[in-house]
Amino acid sequence: SMPRYTLLLLPLIAVTLSGFAAAQKPRAVNYDELKVPDYSLPDPLLTEAGVRISDATAWREARRPELLKLFQQFVYGTAPQPCPIRHEVVSTKTDAIDGKATRREVDVFFGTSDDAPSRRLLIYVPNAASKPVAAFLGLNFQGNHTIESDPAISITPKWVRKRKDVTDGNRATAKARGTSASRWSVESIIDRGYALVTIYYGDIDPDFDDGFKNGIHAALQANVDSVPPDQRWGSIASWAYGLSRALDFLETDEAIDSARVAVIGHSRLGKTSLWAGASDPRFAMDISNNSGCGGAALSRRAFGETIRVINKNFPHWFCDNYLQYNGDEASCPVDQHELVALIAPRPVYIASASGDRWADPKGEFLSAYHADPVYRLLGTDGLGGNQPPDLPPPADTPLSDGTIGYHLRTGKHDLTAYDWAQYMNFADRHLK
Repeated sequence: SMPRYTLLLLPLIAVTLSGFAAAQKPRAVNYDELKVPDYSLPDPLLTEAGVRISDATAWREARRPELLKLFQQFVYGTAPQPCPIRHEVVSTKTDAIDGKATRREVDVFFGTSDDAPSRRLLIYVPNAASKPVAAFLGLNFQGNHTIESDPAISITPKWVRKRKDVTDGNRATAKARGTSASRWSVESIIDRGYALVTIYYGDIDPDFDDGFKNGIHAALQANVDSVPPDQRWGSIASWAYGLSRALDFLETDEAIDSARVAVIGHSRLGKTSLWAGASDPRFAMDISNNSGCGGAALSRRAFGETIRVINKNFPHWFCDNYLQYNGDEASCPVDQHELVALIAPRPVYIASASGDRWADPKGEFLSAYHADPVYRLLGTDGLGGNQPPDLPPPADTPLSDGTIGYHLRTGKHDLTAYDWAQYMNFADRHLK
């Protein structure tokens, strides 16, 4: 039997452990606007030293570099300097999409050595084009073969997320051909005169917490050894790095006008497209579709997915410094409206879905709203017309007359033909 003093201590131990568990328990996910905490946003036009930014030169030379560094240090991590690339054309089909497009597969390598890691670009260019065209560039979730049902598109040999009936564990299969076609509107994009370039994101970095032993993190590790460990790039930064190296290739491609490339992403890849556009000013336009926490949604609202939740579920997405803001969003030196502001004065479009409360549609709109002053300082019309109220527009009524576009679509977390129609309308105004 237990000694008597041990029995006397058991209630005290139980109370102590209970209190510890309560302290460690994450707060419940909030979907109630009345329970959004009071918050004060950092001013994108006020430097860390308290100096007010009042002209475009001060923004470019002082505040923008400061904000970019803060996001690198505390959110996404610092990526390596651009590496040299080389490429190899894998296949060409001149009569794709019922003869409307030429489709190419091109391997672009992260480095010039024979053993450099690569990712495969799937490229569609309208055959009707008589000169280089504007393009949409985005990552896809399950492999290039899911974009269209054409059996000639190669199937990735890399790790993929398990999907019932269409993968063999974490291996892609032909059963997945065309299963993501509804998200890409390839024919509509071609009909509107744009090129489409897409890459399987797992070609760049596999999307699971493996200690960065695979993908370009492992290949380019020596390039970030000088960066403090808690500031090194996470997966979002690596995917963005891959998009920038794809743009390096497109600068050599005669069919596409690399000065008119819009970077686009959905969900976690919408977070990626925003960071790609913020960190690489060569992207002419930026599109965030349902990007939520760590993307377009204000973190300080703690609505839906929070920093604590996203770090717990996806610890590899951000740098380790981001962990210190779990449950303490107010202490972060930046918020996501400043990420949007880093894209200024280039056009940016943010889209939400009414059924996607996890991504906080109002918080996504508010980032656009609070980035508007930076856009106006840099000589654009921001959200367009007069400064709107800080409330999202009604569902299915795009706010797209300005340099910042936004819509709230009826429906769930997805990338749809409706979304693409708005993005192409926006691109018609800004890229053509």
